[in-house]
Amino acid sequence: MDPLRYSLADVPLFRGLDERELHKLGELLIPRLYKKKSIIFTEGSEKESIYIVRSGLVKAFKTDADGHEQIVNFLGPGSMFPHTGFFLLSPYPATTEAVMDTQLLAMPLKSFEHLLTSTPSMTIKVMRVMSETIQELQSKLQELTGQDVMLRLLSFLAAMAEKQGRVLPDGRVKLSLPVTHQELGSTIGTTRESVTRLLAQLRKEGLLEVSRGGFVITDMPRFRRWGRGDKTSD
Repeated sequence: MDPLRYSLADVPLFRGLDERELHKLGELLIPRLYKKKSIIFTEGSEKESIYIVRSGLVKAFKTDADGHEQIVNFLGPGSMFPHTGFFLLSPYPATTEAVMDTQLLAMPLKSFEHLLTSTPSMTIKVMRVMSETIQELQSKLQELTGQDVMLRLLSFLAAMAEKQGRVLPDGRVKLSLPVTHQELGSTIGTTRESVTRLLAQLRKEGLLEVSRGGFVITDMPRFRRWGRGDKTSD
């Protein structure tokens, strides 16, 4: 399969499309390379394209009036962003930055919208997936608002490991996520000091190894159980 269409097939929004429809979308894509720390677009700027991550990692964040950074999400391979406003003339909702050297596929928004409006069958499939995604996000939001900070950290790391973790020969899962404790705290809504304390606790429990380049989850089934608040079988 063509590598561009393979990347599109990995994007949740396009999971219902057939080969012909994926080919049409693939014709719109423009490969782009962003070096580490490069800004892809800034919050409030005119929305021109949507992007798909082929490799690397992207950080999406907002900045408050005091200049403090609030991380919205980390986006790995297969992720599409921004998630909102395909048919609205609103600006980009956040700033995005390449955390490491990152390959993206840019899809000009006007071309994408023209394709959808001229292909009703494709539009129906995309809208169906968007509706399912909204329901999933609502459920996740309800779960997160009821979780303590340890569960939020476990949920975040488990989700990232599912998306871009690499299973090592000994069964451990390596997650390349070169972020600071401050960035992790901003992502899950807590302080740098709390993240440092929580990571130390997970290391002590033998669940996690931490390095500058990311994490190694030593026991994924046990890690998931902890993420559900279940420690009874440890």
